[in-house]
This record gives sequence, structure tokens and C-alpha cells, in this order.
Amino acid sequence: RGTWLSGAMLYVVGLGLGDEKDITVNGLEAVKKCKRVYLEAYTSILGVPKERLEAIYGREVVVADREFVEQGIDGMLNEALTMDVAFLVVGDAFAATTHSDLVLRAKGLGCKVKHIYNASIMNAIAGCGLQLYRFGQAVSVVFFTETWRPDSFYDRVKENADLGLHTLLLLDIRVKEPSVEALCRGKKEYEPPRFMSCATCARQMLEIEALRGEGVYGPESVCVAVARMGQEDESIKTCTLKEMCNIDMGGPLHSMVLVGETHPLENDMMAMHRAAEHDFLPEDQVPNQYLSDM
Repeated sequence: RGTWLSGAMLYVVGLGLGDEKDITVNGLEAVKKCKRVYLEAYTSILGVPKERLEAIYGREVVVADREFVEQGIDGMLNEALTMDVAFLVVGDAFAATTHSDLVLRAKGLGCKVKHIYNASIMNAIAGCGLQLYRFGQAVSVVFFTETWRPDSFYDRVKENADLGLHTLLLLDIRVKEPSVEALCRGKKEYEPPRFMSCATCARQMLEIEALRGEGVYGPESVCVAVARMGQEDESIKTCTLKEMCNIDMGGPLHSMVLVGETHPLENDMMAMHRAAEHDFLPEDQVPNQYLSDM
């Protein structure tokens, strides 16, 4: 344990989903009195550059990428023993388990911690018209490779489907991943960022259904695609899972819902978001997002 200086605090601050203005008043007041401000850029991304944050917060913002979060976080926690430090998280501070681990480590070192909550995809998904209390377990879907097709999400989706519940699918984000060649040479070189699209998610889901054959969902299952929730150009589209394989939702971040049993009001909302013909890409224009094997 470190020696805590009275008054020093680690603020874990949710930023919301949109831009620099989505921070709460409490969050902004906390950030403005911090001597160090870090922006977690591993579990999600914000729709604006960090310079926009710095302009409104009046503080330098240090980007805490995956390498920082996994290897350099102790330096930040030691700072929080003697000064106010803000750790900014896109969405809500506890939507990712990484941040629970951070708080446990901070407490173990003797840091005082305060959480400031905000909106995340876990509650903003209600904007698509599906009612939150009708959702089951959220699941993560990761990129397939040529030889590795993880299907653990399928069992959770089945459990939800058996209860008639909707499933929120959180799509893979790969930011600052080391390249295989760099690892072999012992150098720090990284692959370009990759963000799974709803089209890729749909294709992978149908591939696993064909493999498992348990009838959990199929080509005609109703789905909702959402993109850039909370931002000015957010997009919400409803279609079948087969149609979703060709949906064009634009830039990241994407999420998806496999729809369960519905209330009439939910049906009306989904009808309002029904995808149009121009929302789909021709087969030869759908990007291939399969990753190369390591």
C-alpha cells in the first residue's frame, strides 16, 4: 500500500457516448480540479479527437491505450495517492470489466476513488425502441480468423431466446494490437485499428448457426443495427439477419440486437426504423473483415 495524501482522489469519470459536451456537470467539475487527466482508449472510442476534450476541460489529456492500461497503470495510481487524477472512460465507467479491476487495484494501493456515471450503450440501446427490461445477457462477438471461430456467444443467445428476451451484441474492437511480424522481431509495431461492422457480425452469426444447428436464430430472425449511438449522425436500422449481412451502417462504432418476443409498441418502433433498399450494399462491395491467423 502507498501513503495517501489527504484530499487526493482518483476520479473514474464516464464521458457518455457523443462528444466532449456529454460529460456531466459533476464530471466536468472533477476533471477541472485534477492535475492529471487520462483518457481510456482501449475498450471504446470517442467520436471526437482528444484536443476537443482538452479545449473544454482546460486540461491536457493523456491517451491511455491498451498498453498503458495493461502495463503502465500503476504509475497513474501512484499519482492518485498524492494528487487528484481523472480517468476518463467513453460511455459509463463500469460498462467494461477492465475498470472494475482498475478500482480494485487502486483501493489495494490505498487510493481514494470516486465514480461519476454516464450513459453507455447498455442503456442507450433503448433508443432503438426495444424496452430495456426485455433484454437478457449482453454478449461480445469477436472477429473470426481463417481457422478460429469462437462461438461462446451462441449459448448465451440461446438462453436469452429460450426466455423470449432480446440480446445486445457488442462487436469487436481491435485498437493498437501488435502485429505478428513485430512480435517476432521484438519491435513495437501495431496493426491498423479494426472495428467490427454489423454486416460482419451477422455473417459470423449465421456461420455459427449453420455449424451448431440448434435453431436459435436463422436468416429471417429480426435484428436491429445501431451505429454511433449518441452522436449527431447516429443510425438505427431494422431488418432480418440475412439482410443484415449486407447492411451499410457507416463508420464505427456498431452494435446489434437480436430481437426476442416483442410488445406491440416495440413493433411500431422497429417499423419506424425499417431499413430501406439503399441501406444495403451489393454482395461484391461488402468488406471482408476476417482476420489473418497469427
